[in-house]
Amino acid sequence: MIGDSAALAAALKRFEGLYPETIELSLGRVEAALAALGRPQDRLPPVIHVAGTNGKGSTSAFMRAMAEAAGLKVHVFTSPHLVRFNERIRLAGEIVDDARLIAWLDRTFEALTGLQITHFEATTAAALLAFSEVPADLLILEVGLGGRFDATNVIEAPALCVITPIDFDHKAFLGSDIRKIAGEKAGIIRPHRPVLTAIQRKVCDEVIAREAARVDAPLYRLKAHFIDAMPQDISLIGEHQRGNAALAAMAMQLFGESTRISQAAIFEGARTATWPARMQRLGPGPVTALAPGAEVWLDGGHNPHAARAIAYHLKRLPGKTVLVTAMLASKDATGFFLPFRHLKPDVFTLPNAPGHRGAEPHDLAEAARTAGLDVTVCDSLDAAVTAAAATGADRILICGSLYLSGDVLARNLEPPE
Repeated sequence: MIGDSAALAAALKRFEGLYPETIELSLGRVEAALAALGRPQDRLPPVIHVAGTNGKGSTSAFMRAMAEAAGLKVHVFTSPHLVRFNERIRLAGEIVDDARLIAWLDRTFEALTGLQITHFEATTAAALLAFSEVPADLLILEVGLGGRFDATNVIEAPALCVITPIDFDHKAFLGSDIRKIAGEKAGIIRPHRPVLTAIQRKVCDEVIAREAARVDAPLYRLKAHFIDAMPQDISLIGEHQRGNAALAAMAMQLFGESTRISQAAIFEGARTATWPARMQRLGPGPVTALAPGAEVWLDGGHNPHAARAIAYHLKRLPGKTVLVTAMLASKDATGFFLPFRHLKPDVFTLPNAPGHRGAEPHDLAEAARTAGLDVTVCDSLDAAVTAAAATGADRILICGSLYLSGDVLARNLEPPE
C-alpha cells in the first residue's frame, strides 16, 4: 500500500511539533539529526546531487531511466510530491510502501527527541536512513530549495553534482539577484568532485565556474551537440526536455566513466523516462470528463523559465489552447503569463489546491491582463475546466502550480506510479 494509510499521515504529522521558532539558513539541524541516526549519509550508494531552478525532476527521471536501462538499481529522492508523500522516496526502482516508510519515520522521530527541526529536514533525514539500508548502485538526490543550505547538502563526496538551468524562483527565500541565486545553487559543489552544468545564462555560468575553481572541482558543461544527438522520440514532451535528456546523458557518461552505461542504454532511457505533470496528457477520468471533445494536458511549471518552455511548445501545435491556472501567492504571476502574450490563449484562473497559500484568482487575473490576455475568474477546478471547454478549444492546459497538478492527478485517478 502506498500513501493511503491513516498511520502514515499520523507518522508524518508528528514532525510538525518539532518546528524551530525561527528558520535559519544552516545545515546544523539536519546534521544533528543525522548524527543521532548514526550518520546514514556515510553509508549511501554513489550519489548524483542535483540542483537548479528548472528541470531537476525531469533530468533526474531521465538519469534514472538511463541507469535502469543499463541494469543498475537506482534510489531517487525528489520533492515536493504530487499526490502521495511516498513519491519522494523511490527505493531501487519502487516507490516506498507505507509500512517501511512508517518504520523509518518512527525511528527518525525517536532519534530527534529534544531537537528542533523543520518537516523537510526531518523527512530528508528519514529518506537518507532508508537509502542507507536498501542496496542500490546509485542515489539521485534532488535539492529541495536552493542548494547551499538545503537539507540534502550533507553529502561530503558525491560521485557527481549536476546543476540544471538557473532562473528566478522562490524569491522570498533566494532573493531576486540572479548571481546570488546561482551562488546558492553552486553551493552543492564539493572539493575535487566533478560538477556538470546545463547551458546557463552567462552570469550564472561565471558563478558556477568561479565556485568550481575555488574548490578545485572539475567542471563540465553541457554542449549543444549532446542535445542534437538525442533521439527524436524522447519520452517527455517539449524542446526543453531534449536539453534535460542531454544533460542526463552527459551525467551518465561522467558517472559511468563512458563505459559502464552504454549509448544504447542512454537512448533507451531517453525514450522511456516518465515524469508526471510535465506536459502530461490526462487520460479518461473525472476531470477530463468535464471537457468532452477537448484534450486536457497538465504541467506543473510555475515560473517564467518554465512558462517560456511551455509557450514555445504550444506555439508549434495546431489548433487553439486555453490555460487553466492557479499559483502560489509567492510566485511571479506576471512573469509567468508574459511568455504567452503572443499566443493570446484565454486564461481561466482558480484558487490553488487547499492547504497552500495560493494567489487569489482575481490577482492572477490582473497579472494575466497585464500580459495582454483575456481572463475569466473561476471559483473551482470544475468551473474552470467547464468554462474552458465551452470555448471550443482543442486543448486545455492546466498549469501554474505543482500543488494544483497533484490535486488534478488525484481527482482524475492518475496518481504517479
